[in-house]
Amino acid sequence: MSITLTILGCHSATPRINAFPTSQYLEINNSHFLVDCGEGTQRQMRKYKVGFSKINHIFISHLHGDHFYGLVGLLSTYGILNREKDLHIYGPKGIKEVTLLQLKISQSHAKYKMIFHELTSKKSELIFEDDKVSVSTIPLTHRVYTNGYLFTEKEKPRKLNMLNISGYPEIGKADYLNIKAGRDFTLASGEIVANAEITINPPKPLSFAFCSDTSYKPDIIPIIENADLLYHEATFLSDREDLAKKTKHATSKQAAQIAKDANVNQLVIGHYSGRYKDISLFKKEAQEIFENTELAEPGKVFTV
Repeated sequence: MSITLTILGCHSATPRINAFPTSQYLEINNSHFLVDCGEGTQRQMRKYKVGFSKINHIFISHLHGDHFYGLVGLLSTYGILNREKDLHIYGPKGIKEVTLLQLKISQSHAKYKMIFHELTSKKSELIFEDDKVSVSTIPLTHRVYTNGYLFTEKEKPRKLNMLNISGYPEIGKADYLNIKAGRDFTLASGEIVANAEITINPPKPLSFAFCSDTSYKPDIIPIIENADLLYHEATFLSDREDLAKKTKHATSKQAAQIAKDANVNQLVIGHYSGRYKDISLFKKEAQEIFENTELAEPGKVFTV
């Protein structure tokens, strides 16, 4: 059980020589996801050796350019690489229209099927689920319709307590599957052996929450509570809280307050405004409220 997050881009607005817009590569138990796809994402994927073919699901938070202008280029590249596997794309209503129009006008052709999942709900909803992970939306407050995403591992089966099981000769290997699923065992005498006696709790499912772009929004705390890893935008330092409010972004201290109130394990902040030359100030400010804070930087890997 593990979560690995690779930062591909972590700055806001326009790309710069060594600063790329938002994009993250997430791996959970051998499932691979791309979260946001700003300009230069393909370059960063190649630089940090992210396998293009592994990604089957792309999640776009909102339709501002620094979060999705790299998408059409990536989809076109998949066509050039003769991709055949279906590709699922999740994002706000309108993402299908704007994407397919560009591909149509440029006469880009693809063998693979693009499946768009357009989002409109202002409430948290489950949008993807398989046997390894589930993904739910985190409604955010920005200048356009925006969602964050909560990725959660599926709970593993309970582990067998072989020491205690050995005390019940009637329990055979054929019964293990039901016991691991949480069922009690009934002896021939009618006595019930409680599942808790013959199993051990599995590890807590790990989770990662992605929250960008958004103003300070305490409403999300119940959704992301106890997350193992939280990425929260911090576009401004606290001295520009007025500008953050006006543009519907967050400050480093506000991101830290969300992390603290949600009792997350680790906070990663990013989406820095280009006005700041020294991004270490963001970490310094955030750590005044939430100690376990790290800066998002291109190529940086976080493992849970």
